[in-house]
Formats: sequence, C-alpha cells, structure tokens
Amino acid sequence: MPSWARDVVGLFTELASIASPPGSEREVADRVRAYLEDLGLEVSEDDAGPRIGANAGNLLCRLEATSQNGGIPIFLCAHFDTVPLAGGLDPVVGEDGVVRNAGGTILGADNKAAVAAMLEAARLILSENRPHAGIELIFTPKEEVGLQGAKAFDADRLQAGVGFVYDHAAPIGEIMLGAPHARQIEVTMRGWAAHAGIAPEEGRSAIVAAARAITDFRLGRLDEETTANVGLIAGGTAKNIVPDRCTFSIDVRSHSEAKLAELVRELLETITFAAALEQCEAETTVEESYLGYRFTRSDLPVRLASAALEREGFQPRLGLGGGGADANIFNERGRQCVNLANGMAAIHTPDEHIAVADLERMVDVTLALVDVARDAS
Repeated sequence: MPSWARDVVGLFTELASIASPPGSEREVADRVRAYLEDLGLEVSEDDAGPRIGANAGNLLCRLEATSQNGGIPIFLCAHFDTVPLAGGLDPVVGEDGVVRNAGGTILGADNKAAVAAMLEAARLILSENRPHAGIELIFTPKEEVGLQGAKAFDADRLQAGVGFVYDHAAPIGEIMLGAPHARQIEVTMRGWAAHAGIAPEEGRSAIVAAARAITDFRLGRLDEETTANVGLIAGGTAKNIVPDRCTFSIDVRSHSEAKLAELVRELLETITFAAALEQCEAETTVEESYLGYRFTRSDLPVRLASAALEREGFQPRLGLGGGGADANIFNERGRQCVNLANGMAAIHTPDEHIAVADLERMVDVTLALVDVARDAS
C-alpha cells in the first residue's frame, strides 16, 4: 500500500495540499501515478500536455476484468486541476467532520475528492480481490478552462463504453441526466483614439460601444434551459484618451441547440447595431465550448448509477446541470457518461468544503458501481 496516504481522507488532504491550477498539474499527476503503480497497476500518460499548454497529460489506468460472468466494463474520470488559487493550501478536518482549507482560498474538492475516491476504490478492489468486469481510470488536466484535457484524450483508447464522473457539487444521490450546449463569443470593439480633454469629439469610444451592446443584452437566466453571461471585459490605454479598443467575452449555454443558436444570432446582431451607433467596428468570433447531452432514467448509465446509489442507501434524484464537465466530451465521443454529485459544496470559493463522511461514502458508491456493472447484462 502507498505510504503517503492511509485512507481516503488522508489521500484527499494530501492531494488538496498540492497546488494544481490549470496547466500546472504535474505534481498531482506524479502523485496519482505513483500511488497506482505502488498498487502494481500500469499507468500511461498521453501527449496532451504540450498540445494544450499543460505540464501533464491525461493519465489512463486499466484494471483488467476478473469476473467470470461477463458484466459491463466501466470507466471513471476525474480532473487534476482546480480553479486558480488566491491564497495558501492547508486542508484540515474540523471537529464537525468537515474538511476545509485554512489557507484562505479554495479547498480543491473540485475535483480532488473524486480523484481520492477513485484511488481508494482501486486499492480496495485489489486488496479485497473483488471481481469486476473491467475498470478504467482517467485523470485529466485543464478541465476548469474548457475541458481541454478530455478534448485532447483519444477516447478510442477506452475499452469501456459507459462511464461516470464525480463532478457535481450537490448532496450524494443526485444524477445529472443532462448538461447544456455551450458557446463562447469573443468581441473586439474598435473605435478611434483622441485626446479626451482637447479633442474628444474626434474620438470614437470602443468602451462606449461595448457598454451599449452589453446594456442591450439579455443576460442571466433567460429561461429554465438557457443562460448568458459577460464575464470578462478590458479596454483603454489611459484615462485621458478616448479608447480605441475594448474586448469582452460572452458565455452562452442552453439545453436546446435551437435556443442557443437563436441567442447567439441575437447577441451578434446587438453587437453590430451598437458598434454602428457609436461609429465603431466590431469583430466577433464564436467558438463551440462543448456539446450538451441528455439521458433518460432508462438509459444504461443512469440505471447503473441508480442501482449503485440505492445499494448504498441513497435515494437517486434526477436533474439537469447548468455547467459542463468531462462527461460532455465523452458523450460527444460516443461514450455514455453521466455526472454524479459527490457532496462537495461551495466550490470555487474560499468556503469550499466536503464532509469526511461524503468522501468515504463516495468510495462505497464507487465499489457499488463496480459490483452493479459486474452483475449487469
């Protein structure tokens, strides 16, 4: 057994104490690889790192089937990276049985709680000689900045066609039946610079053009399926110069492809109109962030997840998510994959936390998934 972690809690706090913002996952990847190799497993790393600007690639570890009765091979996926840090990392277990970061920034339960659960489950499967139909473990970099690791992973390397990620911040038991389609619009407004005190009338403000467009956007939750957000904006060179350039980024998501396409068209028309009113020019690019997916309760991964949760005493709850996860990419590549809640809370904030009990329960859920898949036909 690896010497640097004796249970899932120690495993998690050890991983959470290592900084791994997007692109800087090397140390965590090396720890995970060493842990699995200490269990006698083979781990391969692909060349995704240099292709996506990360210092680590995707790791893949396969536990060959040991069941004599067939069953369904499954894959499990978690990501190494966290959102950028704004302080130190000092994960501690409180008297209330909850893990928090005393360092004043994120904890990293998103998604190292899932990494720890997968590793501990693998250890138990091997130490207890638990029969299974085949398990593949995938660990990805740069998930938090556009699911880049998963996008760079060759899904044809997988033997399993059904998988699970634990990347939903909600109480254990929730199963995401679907996630939205997402696109990103990058906008550059170009005006004309002039001295703001001497000849402002000679200038054309790119910031004013951007502000006019943003004011006219429909933003926030537009309906039960659709959201839009302007998350980044930058412009100008000095306070006494009419700004000739302003850039901003728009994130749009919907569970309906038709609604998403219509919203993108509406935003682009609004941008063009605002630029014309201010005698500026607008340059826009639209990029597909990821495709959405939708399951029903009768689909295989949902049935397996529901059976595993029920076996561990949880009442499955079916819902739709508003965010993307590596599951989006696997579904796009023809590998059925659902996102399961794992108990993490207040992710991406200094209040991020997870209960010790939930760390332990997700190991049990993982083992139940393995057993249910083994017994399925």
